[in-house]
Amino acid sequence: MDNPIRLYMSMSLDGYITGPDDRKGQELGRGGGRLFNWLDDRESDGPNGQVYREALATGAVISGRRTFELAGRWQGDHHDGVPILVLTHHVDDGDVPPGQARFVTDVEACAREARAAAGDRAVMVHGAGAAQALLRAGLMDEMEIHLVQVLLGDGRRLFDHLGGDRTELELVRQLEDRDVTHLRYRIRRETHD
Repeated sequence: MDNPIRLYMSMSLDGYITGPDDRKGQELGRGGGRLFNWLDDRESDGPNGQVYREALATGAVISGRRTFELAGRWQGDHHDGVPILVLTHHVDDGDVPPGQARFVTDVEACAREARAAAGDRAVMVHGAGAAQALLRAGLMDEMEIHLVQVLLGDGRRLFDHLGGDRTELELVRQLEDRDVTHLRYRIRRETHD
């Protein structure tokens, strides 16, 4: 696919993307920073650097509202001035996000607009809520899971609210580096019994 909608997410082996008690001032939860130690090597020539550069080569970002707020709205620029489409249930009057960010309440419109904005580049997805909504709607194309060798035991899970439908995945790439295995999956579109 020319410009896939691709989730980029660090996750513990037990499925958590934050530690417990994630909130403003403790955005990754207690102990959740451990999931991002691999970014210490983001400037390297190895797999961690490769994956980081690929993420920053995306042409648009879809984020969930909670992630957007906890990240300080990225001050309106996630990377390189690309558009940020924030998938949300509700937009308060007068709440105008900064920079290239804007709120979208419809998941299909969000995906369509992100693809158009990204041109021939991939669309980056951030946040469990946005990922789950896109998966439920059949609009996610790929997932790049940065699987970290730790059991957090508690926190916010990535795949908690997908509904009852099974989603088949195809492993298309596996890269290993210090403290992490980067797994890229393609979402299979066929139907199952």
